[in-house]
Amino acid sequence: MRTARRAAVVGGVAASAVVLMAGPALAHVGVQPVGEAAKGGYATVNFKVPNERDDASTVKLEVNFPTEHPLASVAPQTVPGWKIVVTKSKLAKPIEMHGKQITEAVSKVTWTATGDGGVAPGYFQQFPLSIGQLPENADQLVFKTLQTYDNDEVVRWIDAPVEGTEPESPAPVLTLTAASEDGHGAPAGDKAGDDAKGGADHASDESADHKTASAASSDSSDGTARGLGIAGIVIGIAGVAYGVLAGRRRTPSSTDTPAS
Repeated sequence: MRTARRAAVVGGVAASAVVLMAGPALAHVGVQPVGEAAKGGYATVNFKVPNERDDASTVKLEVNFPTEHPLASVAPQTVPGWKIVVTKSKLAKPIEMHGKQITEAVSKVTWTATGDGGVAPGYFQQFPLSIGQLPENADQLVFKTLQTYDNDEVVRWIDAPVEGTEPESPAPVLTLTAASEDGHGAPAGDKAGDDAKGGADHASDESADHKTASAASSDSSDGTARGLGIAGIVIGIAGVAYGVLAGRRRTPSSTDTPAS
């Protein structure tokens, strides 16, 4: 009994330690794609911002974009209670996108709470962005981020990831997936449109197949009916002929005389 109690106590302490150690990691500012973020394509991502303080609200978020992989197209989604500012900077080396030379790219996006807004203790907020064109020669993008509270405290989520270790203040990291078969990713809207078109084409094919099958069935039914009709006529004619011949055999000829 004592052994069982000791095991239960040790297990409870270990579980508590795991929860305490995992708690801070779950509270980091992070970024996740809606669907996937394919190399060479576009993606919608959400920056998830939890409030780590019990006595202060998050009132400002600054997301810095990687300069080694500039993103020319960045469009934020409206977040009620927050003002959004997109900052662009000149590129040291122009990039080409859709056949055009791009000389500037987004360097930072800032969300600032308005009025009594903000992320209160015990809550989190998501900040959506549509971004692209994603690089084809990178596996991830690192977004160094600053989180400001209404007591003027600033938490700097800027530590780049290091394999095998957990940074104290890790920056949000967006993992990129392999490009599609044509070598480029596609926006979620385009994919949905392609799926819808594919569904419509499939439905059209099914309708055409149904019509063809119906026509074939109708032709088969007509052919069967014609065959049965002809067979009935032939049988009827044969029956009439048989009846006539049988009658002739039973009726004596008028020229015959009875034997005496």
